[in-house]
Amino acid sequence: MTNLILQSVLFVVLVVLLAWPLGRYLWKVMEGRKTWTSGIFVPVERLVHRLARIDPEEEMDWKQYLAAVGIFSAVCFLAVFALQLLQNLLPLNPQGMSGLSWHLALNTAVSFVTNTNWQSYSGETTMSYLTQMLGLAVQNFVSAAVGLAVLFALIRGFTRASMKTIGNFWQDLVRGIVHILLPLSFVLAILLVSQGVVQNFGDYQQVSVLQPFVSNGTTIASQTLPMGPAASQIAIKQLGTNGGGFFGVNSAHPFENPTPFSNLLEMLSILLLPFACCFAFGYAVRQKRQGLALLAAMLVIFVACLAFALYFEQSAGNMEGKETRFGIVDSSLWAVTTTAASNGSVNAMHDSFTPLGGLVLLVLMQLGEVVGGGVGSGLYGMIAFALMAVFIAGLMVGRTPEYLGKKIEPWEMRMAVLVILGPTLTVLLGTALAAVYPGTSAALANTGAHGFSEILYAFSSAANNNGSAFAGLNANSVFYDVALAVSMLVGRFVPIAATLGIAGSLAGKKLVPVSAGTLSTNNLLFVGLLIFVVLILGALSFFPALALGPVAEQLSRIR
Repeated sequence: MTNLILQSVLFVVLVVLLAWPLGRYLWKVMEGRKTWTSGIFVPVERLVHRLARIDPEEEMDWKQYLAAVGIFSAVCFLAVFALQLLQNLLPLNPQGMSGLSWHLALNTAVSFVTNTNWQSYSGETTMSYLTQMLGLAVQNFVSAAVGLAVLFALIRGFTRASMKTIGNFWQDLVRGIVHILLPLSFVLAILLVSQGVVQNFGDYQQVSVLQPFVSNGTTIASQTLPMGPAASQIAIKQLGTNGGGFFGVNSAHPFENPTPFSNLLEMLSILLLPFACCFAFGYAVRQKRQGLALLAAMLVIFVACLAFALYFEQSAGNMEGKETRFGIVDSSLWAVTTTAASNGSVNAMHDSFTPLGGLVLLVLMQLGEVVGGGVGSGLYGMIAFALMAVFIAGLMVGRTPEYLGKKIEPWEMRMAVLVILGPTLTVLLGTALAAVYPGTSAALANTGAHGFSEILYAFSSAANNNGSAFAGLNANSVFYDVALAVSMLVGRFVPIAATLGIAGSLAGKKLVPVSAGTLSTNNLLFVGLLIFVVLILGALSFFPALALGPVAEQLSRIR
């Protein structure tokens, strides 16, 4: 018990302490202020602007900003889609990987463009080195940068008054990549290589096993060890809250995550930028306590979910699907971290968690990925819940709701509802369709309540752009590849469109002076109200579905 508490407390304290200075740096970078790295990265930023013919001074309104996001994402999708179909004709393919089927290529391209990184394949047997690097790793950078850009467009909606513009998407995108994601990924990749994570372009290695064994009447005396440029992709997949894996079993693979130290590094990097965004928000709106209030709400939910998951797994002594080098504590801590942060990478098989342990992971995704969430996307999702909280509080006292000096009116509330309920409806409708669609049950490794949980988890993961899975579901079929791709698109771009709609509306409004009747949004009372709203609108929407899945499975175990 002491080890469990110490590890959990140390992890939370470390990630908050690291996120604090990074948040200040993030704010300065995204607002174009001078930093200690400006001499290094500003020339690179300007070079990219010249090469791409970007005019950083050209401001955009919210519709132009949204159009830029859509065009950029569409081009990225087409590039990754074509790269997968044609990888057998392209270089850096030492294993001779064939081109993917159209539906798997579609699903994977959508997955990486939407920052979901859902994978219906094993990377070491499906993707060439070129596809992994030029396709998937690049998308890990740019999709995370898109989320960051949208967040700061929303922040400008609060900080600007009587203006129609919310910034320049192309400038925001370049700043996020050049100043933040690239340097952090470089440092993390070097640290991971030092721990034994592979980074090469060599052929797969055939080695002798220490103890030959018999399988299906055949003696196995050797095995193939996959190689590849893994460390560079793993660094950005964690920092960008992308998830996915260079190898099929993800960060449970010793070539992706070989030591307890690499495990700690990767877990810290998953939550580092989402928490840093909260600090950056406080600096940007010139009210540090506003960012701390949002971070406090995230931490309360995170710690509560972590306590529940650890209790359910530890009390059952459940080591099924977990690596012995990590054990129950590190496996549970990772699982809660990755489902809270819209990351999706795993160091244990979530399908093997206890029913109630798996329920915690489902709930964290179904809350809308706002407990940390994705880079940028987690915070703008939480801000949508904050708008809902001030609206409810305004109804109770009969005042027009205000948040950070801006009146919250019907347009903002409609957009906030889209941010919150768009992914929710997608999860429920997708799960219902998959449960009744002919032939889909053949994809399940389990029947009954657990089989339903596998379907529910897949659509919860896709629509909330998480990417982790209950691996008992074989999702590489036309139905699941297409249905999950649609869920990922809706879960990514409906909230982005609604968030930018809020940003444009707020930027055009005047600041309202604080009065005696203004609701304080930076104290413990508001934190409690915000947590209540997140739980009511998030968790309760899924209560019937959860009752049919993990709850029913747990009850079936009672004798």
